Amino acid sequence: MRIFGDLGSGNCQKVKLTADYLRLPYEWIAVDTMKGETRTSAFLARNPFGQIPVVEFADGRHLAQSNAIVRFLARDSTLIPEDDFELAKADELMFWEQYSHEPYVAVARFQMVYLGKSEAEREARLVERGDKALDLMERLLTGRQYFVGDRLSVADISLLPYTRLAHEGGFDLMPRKSVRAWIARCEQDLRLS
Repeated sequence: MRIFGDLGSGNCQKVKLTADYLRLPYEWIAVDTMKGETRTSAFLARNPFGQIPVVEFADGRHLAQSNAIVRFLARDSTLIPEDDFELAKADELMFWEQYSHEPYVAVARFQMVYLGKSEAEREARLVERGDKALDLMERLLTGRQYFVGDRLSVADISLLPYTRLAHEGGFDLMPRKSVRAWIARCEQDLRLS
């Protein structure tokens, strides 16, 4: 298996975290989106969406979109909740992450890290919605160890990378104690700390 991605991308980190946690063998192929490497004909042949990450399997098939890749790699593992409703709740969170978390927390980070904007120069809409997403995570995690069930799941892996990096987008996690505890727990589970 070959994973095409950028380790600075939270979406790519999800795939790497999943593969590493499950001890799946892979070759990492670095792709620089800032240099237009996702727009080459060779890359578009692998992923017509022109985005990272994308996985190329030994049989020549390709799969894109981070959460789809995470779900596929994690099939039949402990990262997939056994209970059907809990699995649906994990999917619910993964869809929410791409629609209501990543577009704000990750884009504010992109503006600061990649575009060199100051905290004050971030788009106000991104800050407001990013804070709302992080506040919702705090509420959902209060009194819980993980988002779904009693162990690490694909939902946690989906939400972890950009939440861990939220400070790079100017978001303050200090008042979000449950989120910080969850990050530490996931980092321990994933052997990141």
